[in-house]
Amino acid sequence: MLDRIVRSKHFRRFGEMLVPFLTWTIILLPLWLSPFHPAIVAYFIIAFDLYFLIKSVITAYYATLSYSLIRSFQNASFDKNIQTIEEAKELQHFVIIPNYKEPFYKLDETIEAITKSDYPYKTIHLVLAFEKREKEAQEKEQKLRSRWSEYFKDIISTYHVLVEGEVPGKASNQTHAARIVEKYCIERGFNFKQTLITICDADSMLPKNFFSYLVYEFLNDPERNFHFYWAPVLLYNNFWQLPFFVRMQATLSSILRLAFLSQKNQLIHISTYSTNLWMLKEIDYWDVDIIPEDWHVYYQAFFKFGERVKTLPLYTIVNGDAVYSGTTIKTFANRYEQEKRWAWGVTDISYYWNNMFIAPHIPWSVKARRFFYLVETHLLWPTSFFVLTVSGWIPPIVNPTFKRTVLGFILPRLTGFILTLATAMLILYIYLDFKLRHELKQKTRIVNLPLFMVQWYLLPVVSLVLSSLPALDAHTRLLFGKKITYKVTEKI
Repeated sequence: MLDRIVRSKHFRRFGEMLVPFLTWTIILLPLWLSPFHPAIVAYFIIAFDLYFLIKSVITAYYATLSYSLIRSFQNASFDKNIQTIEEAKELQHFVIIPNYKEPFYKLDETIEAITKSDYPYKTIHLVLAFEKREKEAQEKEQKLRSRWSEYFKDIISTYHVLVEGEVPGKASNQTHAARIVEKYCIERGFNFKQTLITICDADSMLPKNFFSYLVYEFLNDPERNFHFYWAPVLLYNNFWQLPFFVRMQATLSSILRLAFLSQKNQLIHISTYSTNLWMLKEIDYWDVDIIPEDWHVYYQAFFKFGERVKTLPLYTIVNGDAVYSGTTIKTFANRYEQEKRWAWGVTDISYYWNNMFIAPHIPWSVKARRFFYLVETHLLWPTSFFVLTVSGWIPPIVNPTFKRTVLGFILPRLTGFILTLATAMLILYIYLDFKLRHELKQKTRIVNLPLFMVQWYLLPVVSLVLSSLPALDAHTRLLFGKKITYKVTEKI
């Protein structure tokens, strides 16, 4: 009976609408409730602001902790350490680079970074995962193969053809490539549990110690069959090319990713990550009918294997590109679309909702805790700006009687004060940003200092246009049953 209910279209649709409906309810709360119960609205806004302040302090703490751990691990001799472990020689690596219409030079730079690895064994296979519909794919493949083949144990090229039921994007491309890797491993007798798969974005510059560090953690991990491994992808590779508003967004995204890294109990990988072929095979690889694949594949594994599934941190830095399309207007439009695509991860809530009721092998306390974390993440994304900056002024305006009360008088001032305390964390973010750019050789020139400081005054506008609005766009489309299409983010 329960299984039939869960599989009904109405149950699934409720899961899709749940968070988008809550999003709009929270944003419009001061307008529809203030005429009747303005005090309730006021207490909700104050509670939300205090919650945001706590989250800001936690983010600042964990970002600092992660940076400290990265500094402490950066000189570790992982390459020498794994040479003392006999099993390291038996491991096989496949680096899958899914790409579609990526510039040749960008792929070339990414592959070059891999060849500079300090990993002591030549067991790395490069997998160039192209889309068949890209006309230039074969020409790029031939150039890359002739240029880099001697540096890898093998180079495998795959050409994904979209079939019915698949959605264009990383997930369907990666699944096609991974199935070919599976056949390749079977033919050569490779042990799936000793075969590491790294998903590497076309603009992800893997650090020199990445593979040695990954293997060291993998071999010392008793639960390695059920784990993902992730180093944060920080968006500094093209930092000074960016228009200032994208530069600000890239900085905040990088600091947030840095903060996620040391929060081990709720860490979920983003963008570029590693795991073993056995687990991917067990969950039948990535679902091919979804767009945001990184958190989704984590939940695929979670509902298969339960709370044993985790993402473990690698305290090193993967340097990536932020959106840049050559002109300010094009960059602005592409950055909006990228954020909307990321926010489309709200569809994971429906997937989670549909599966949590038919997974009796997972304790309800575990399922509930992870569900609330998923909901919290996607609910704060589009709502925070409106509650923090606008909502506090609405109850006294909508309900003039409330304005004459003590609570009505102090509400805008109190919310403004709390927000000021929260934004004080920006001082630490700016410091971490400076240190990270120094680590990644993106130094600040003196001529850039005035604009670099002034730009932060525009943070509320940038947050609205390049974070809250695209997330709200995604939620609203899902609320009304509309879909989005995968658009490749242009990075030139």
